[in-house]
Amino acid sequence: MATTERADLEAFWMPFTANRQFKAHPRLLARAEGMHYWTEDGREVLDGVAGLWCVNAGHGRKEITEAVSKQLATMEYAPPFQMGHPPGFELAARLVKLAPGDVDHVFFTNSGSEAVDTALKIAIAYHRLRGEASRQRLIGREKGYHGVGFGGTSVGGMVNNRKFFGTMLPGVDHLRHTHDLEHNAFSRGVPEWGAHLADDLERLVALHDASTIAAVIVEPVAGSAGVLLPPKGYLQRLRSICDKHGILLIFDEVITGFGRLGAPFGAQYFDVLPDMITSAKALTNGAIPMGAVFVRKHIYDAFMKGPENAIELFHGYTYSAHPTACAAGLAVQDIYEREGLLTRGAKLAKTFEDAVHSLRELPRVIDIRNLGLVAGIELEPRPGAPAARAYEIFVKAFEKGILIRTTGDTIALSPPLIVEPAHIDQLVTTLRELIKEVS
Repeated sequence: MATTERADLEAFWMPFTANRQFKAHPRLLARAEGMHYWTEDGREVLDGVAGLWCVNAGHGRKEITEAVSKQLATMEYAPPFQMGHPPGFELAARLVKLAPGDVDHVFFTNSGSEAVDTALKIAIAYHRLRGEASRQRLIGREKGYHGVGFGGTSVGGMVNNRKFFGTMLPGVDHLRHTHDLEHNAFSRGVPEWGAHLADDLERLVALHDASTIAAVIVEPVAGSAGVLLPPKGYLQRLRSICDKHGILLIFDEVITGFGRLGAPFGAQYFDVLPDMITSAKALTNGAIPMGAVFVRKHIYDAFMKGPENAIELFHGYTYSAHPTACAAGLAVQDIYEREGLLTRGAKLAKTFEDAVHSLRELPRVIDIRNLGLVAGIELEPRPGAPAARAYEIFVKAFEKGILIRTTGDTIALSPPLIVEPAHIDQLVTTLRELIKEVS
């Protein structure tokens, strides 16, 4: 764009954005490479959030560009219903090799939101196929984020994402969240206190009866709510309770999938095997929209009954396993494997941890949370103006050459997995100056 006049920006209704504020003072990104964006006027901006938790291999990867370009020239689209194409099957086979345990099938979607709604539908249908059609209730968690579909919003637990849209899906309940500053403030890594919070599922089982509950869905690490970490033993306890009552456990790994914690998936980091894993974002490095639901063998096998010419699951999307998305996904998997990016976060975790926790003594900092290459820095809210302090830091940070993310009064960092110690130092040094300035 040759101009940033407000009239030229008005047609685009931007998502999760203060549209009026943005269009009065736009922040436009023009290009990206490696760890950086550049603005229209040529300013360099260090990417501290991997775009939107998704550009794990860094920006401008020529391998992805070439793979997508080649696929577009070969075949830009193929119908996914009753037809297939080689890249879809190749990518699925590559992905299940990364997955834990007997997670051996992948259903492709176009986003994390679609992946969540797909997993919820599969869970309900699975129980129906097994003769337990009464299992239709879905359990999410307070402060959880599971995308913006009706299913994901219903099981999600972020108030502003829900309150405008009525009751959403019926038959949904929520576990208590695990965020507790009194016991766990400034923990380094997974906090020690709080495994018992998983027992809240037993309360919901007693309230609704297990025979009505299809699935529990949680993020191993709740990213969009401000990097909320599971207490030590919490996820293991949740798995045990689900097994006890025949309830499916779904891990939403749209953020934690593909190396964010230093392992391919959070399931492997925490050594807990869920029944399904939802993913998106870093699956294609953000280059082409794509999501996926990973399912265990017994779930897939439950659908493979009846006449062989019968459709087993009446669900899907026009762009499921889109050829160009698959090409991008395959190129990204090559990069992850060649450069060891899915485990690189484990090697840099201590450096990252020490850097972010150096902000502990700054004014208005009330908690710091970290795991792998993700961190949340929680600030004391201004009286009567929640989220204002963090948002001011976000705007000033962009002006000073770093891109961060805020959710409420928490600053979130999740840099690309190619990050170097010098980049971490730049992020933290800039934040130190700004937190002092804005306090």
